[in-house]
Amino acid sequence: MPPEIITVTELNRLARNALEREFSTRWVTGEISNLTLATSGHLYLTLKDENAQVRCAMFRHRAQGLPFRPENGQQVEAFAKVSLYEPRGDYQLNIESLRRAGLGRLYEAFVQLREKLARAGLFNEQNKRNLPRFPHTIGIITSPQAAAFQDVLAAFKRRAPHVRLILYPTRVQGQEAAAQIVEALTLAASHACCDLLLLVRGGGSLEDLWPFNEESVAQALSTCPIPVISGVGHETDLTIADLTADYRAATPTAAAEIASAGWVQATQEIEQLAQALRSTLRATLEKHMQRLDLLSRRLVHPAQRLARTRTDLLLLRQRLILSGQRHLQRQTARLERLSTGLSALNPTAVLSRGYAIALNAESQAIRDSRQITPNETLTLRFAKGSSKVVAIQIFPD
Repeated sequence: MPPEIITVTELNRLARNALEREFSTRWVTGEISNLTLATSGHLYLTLKDENAQVRCAMFRHRAQGLPFRPENGQQVEAFAKVSLYEPRGDYQLNIESLRRAGLGRLYEAFVQLREKLARAGLFNEQNKRNLPRFPHTIGIITSPQAAAFQDVLAAFKRRAPHVRLILYPTRVQGQEAAAQIVEALTLAASHACCDLLLLVRGGGSLEDLWPFNEESVAQALSTCPIPVISGVGHETDLTIADLTADYRAATPTAAAEIASAGWVQATQEIEQLAQALRSTLRATLEKHMQRLDLLSRRLVHPAQRLARTRTDLLLLRQRLILSGQRHLQRQTARLERLSTGLSALNPTAVLSRGYAIALNAESQAIRDSRQITPNETLTLRFAKGSSKVVAIQIFPD
């Protein structure tokens, strides 16, 4: 029978299935070349050695977790699955994990020590000491030749130049570095003059940073009586010292910024308080100035006050005269009314109209005929003159 005829698509699918079934996921080492970062976030590269090469793909969800930045020419180890890209028929590796070549054993040692120290409680947050807000003396444990040291000095000069800095020089790379770091921590603790310690160095490979992954350094950090900020490497670098220290900074400069944060914040607070005080004083001054203006408008020059007093006296004099005149008029009118009434009651006025008043011997006016006895002598008073009479006959009313 003639052989079965299949399409190219079917052929590539069969080849991909056979490759993935035959080869398990494994570590492959080589040099990176033709590195491309797609807009999708996927990494595409070629992994090569002296005699061969293979295309590789690392998808975004894997590439985002890389602890370093891949570059052409780097020797790496890829944990990958053998596969085939069906649309082009290209044999390729799908990378699940990528690390620098030769770091496998070191990384495994790092993971084992991290787990051991975590079980021992060296990383527990409750064991971390609070950083002093206003450290007056800070010890710096690093190499005096390191760029990290200059970065720290520049940060303090810019942010808190008054803080006293003490350098505890030590190597930060190589076989002797771990022992010197431990010695520097011990020396700083014995001096007991620092409020805070900074353990810093710049970035580097896992091998370069290995002194900060030594158990002796971790133990020295955990027993150091002085709070320690670890600023080792770049932000993506993580060491055992970072996990053990009381505070981890992303970089040496960040460590200096954290150490001086209290002073910077206090300076800002003082400036805010000064601004608030200036505003309060300005408002108070403006209030008193306004009150002064109001009071000044109420002040009168003595000459003006004297002139006003004279004017007031004239007005009062006029009012007094007017009031006296009115009072005199009222009293005059009243006097006239009383005079008229008195005139009406004046006996003389009555007598002038032809009447007479009979008076007894005691000069009392006789109002009733019954007051008279027969033959009593009476005096009759007229408007002009008087006469004596004798009452001959009395006629009662």
